[in-house]
Amino acid sequence: MDRTPADRPDQPNAAERFNEEQATYAVRGADKPDLEVGVAAIRDVLKTLPRRPGVYRMQDARGDVLYVGKARALRNRVTNYTQVAKLPKRLQRMVSQTRSMTIITTRTEAEALLLEAQLIKRFRPPYNVLLRDDKSFPFILLREDHAFPRVQKHRGARRAKGQYYGPFASAGSVTRTLNALQKLFLLRSCSDSFFETRSRPCLLYQIRRCSAPCVGRISESDYAELVKDAKAFLAGRSTGVQERLGRSMAEAADKQDYELAAVYRDRLRALTYIQGSQTVHSEGLGDGDVMALACKGGAVCIQAFFIRGGQNWGHRAFFPAHTNDIPEAEVLSAFLVQFYEEVPPPKRILVDRDLPDRELLEEALCERAGRRISIEQPKRGARARLIDQARRNAEEALDRRMAETATQTRVLRELADTFDLPEVPKRIEVYDNSHIMGTNATGAMIVAGPEGFRKNNYRKFNIKRPETAPGDDFAMMREVLERRFARLEKEDPERASGEWPDLVLIDGGKGQLSAVCEVMEEMGVHDVPIVGVAKGPHHGRDGREIFHLPGGRELTLPPNSALMFYLQRLRDEAHRFAIGTHRQKRAKSLTTSTLDDVPGIGPNRKRALLMHFGTARAVKGAALEDLERAPGISKTIARQVYDHFHPGA
Repeated sequence: MDRTPADRPDQPNAAERFNEEQATYAVRGADKPDLEVGVAAIRDVLKTLPRRPGVYRMQDARGDVLYVGKARALRNRVTNYTQVAKLPKRLQRMVSQTRSMTIITTRTEAEALLLEAQLIKRFRPPYNVLLRDDKSFPFILLREDHAFPRVQKHRGARRAKGQYYGPFASAGSVTRTLNALQKLFLLRSCSDSFFETRSRPCLLYQIRRCSAPCVGRISESDYAELVKDAKAFLAGRSTGVQERLGRSMAEAADKQDYELAAVYRDRLRALTYIQGSQTVHSEGLGDGDVMALACKGGAVCIQAFFIRGGQNWGHRAFFPAHTNDIPEAEVLSAFLVQFYEEVPPPKRILVDRDLPDRELLEEALCERAGRRISIEQPKRGARARLIDQARRNAEEALDRRMAETATQTRVLRELADTFDLPEVPKRIEVYDNSHIMGTNATGAMIVAGPEGFRKNNYRKFNIKRPETAPGDDFAMMREVLERRFARLEKEDPERASGEWPDLVLIDGGKGQLSAVCEVMEEMGVHDVPIVGVAKGPHHGRDGREIFHLPGGRELTLPPNSALMFYLQRLRDEAHRFAIGTHRQKRAKSLTTSTLDDVPGIGPNRKRALLMHFGTARAVKGAALEDLERAPGISKTIARQVYDHFHPGA
């Protein structure tokens, strides 16, 4: 039996919870797409396939996953792929490429559905409906691991102790809500380390966005009341908060404490603003998501509204990939199970159409959430109006997307004509470097295609070769391209994965282009077009970039042309990503110390040395006798530190 990715320790955690039986079946020696060979591979699997729930993966000759599917009865479902005449063209192509299968059995069909979503996210197969935008959603986190809880924006795994509110549609909507929460409830947003070292209030206290618990300007019990009000508000119970603020303002005014009354007035204004910007006419919906689908010209858009506590926390349009020839209800079902792989499902999900597998989806989501989840298709009333609103938004977003795609197609066609490319590029890679006087040098690669920027494919490169001189832009570009294409040659020598670029853009002039051309020549890569993008006489501010091509040819474009704007966007995105990568590396370097490399020095001894000598530089220059006198440092450790910094002594 062949060892496959599912046999390795890094398979999805949920899969480990299932009673799995898995096997891989393969047909050897047939690498080219062939329908008969593919059917033979599937029939070979059917000989021992059980009639149990589970998940199957169809793989090509290289072992890449083509499709992930689930079934109530695996044998019955996989048998359908051998009846070629009944399959649509899309699935016939998939079967012709299939050379092996991996089978995982589960206890129930709901477990198979959950596992299918995990594997689709992991392998991103080309024949599955895919959620393109897999970026994690932002939440508001009210931490509860401190006497004075802090409120903050949060992404990623929810490991910190506290209450999570979300998802929000965008980071901007979270930021606006956090600003309003600071004005309304005066909760701290600083880190615990910053909180512990304060001796006087910070600026947020001065502008009335924090109650300054760090210096005792509010008692723990009063702060707890603010936290209680914030939780009530985020849960959609803002009426009581509004009444209490109104009474407090009136009482302060009666006592002629007009400064305190103004504070309550500003908090009431913040509450009114956030209510006006977030409240929707949900009429008892409480916590729920609204999903509607629009389809036109083979393209699909799904519009999602996020409603929590009766408040609108934003909406977002999604454009799933690989939806051709797939029924719309099936597309929406596949979207829902992948979407709620990362986002905790609300109590109620409103959809704009009947889903044949609705009960199975509900069972799977209930199992994941540990509580009841209902999927409903409202026909009348306020909830039906919400569905209509989401459907209109989906149609409008799809129209805008299709218009942008048509424009993008024209621009890419013009790009191919301008640079004499053999065909319209499907993958464009743009490279840039960033450093300050040679320090913290990094390289960056961004990727773009007909659908826009592919941020999942972006790559960072730490410049680490000793022969690359600090500040040598040509050598840095050479190192980045050598590492990138050496890896491509190793992982995909046949260029079958679509990871090879159709065009490489270099942020730089003749020097950078020459360095890259030398790399390509040495590696035997002769068919990847390369273009250098150099700033014009006014450093790119007037749209007069100069495009350098191999052989010394140069091109300029009209400053107001669509192609010029597109190339500037690519160059600017690479520049932004390179600078961001450099800043992250520089910020990390500021928190490191030369003491980190000394053997035998842990956090406590490092702290003791720094407290005694003041700086790492002073520790480095200290005599052995001085090191021995440091508290908590034995003679043996002192000798280790001294020998590390004075190897020849």
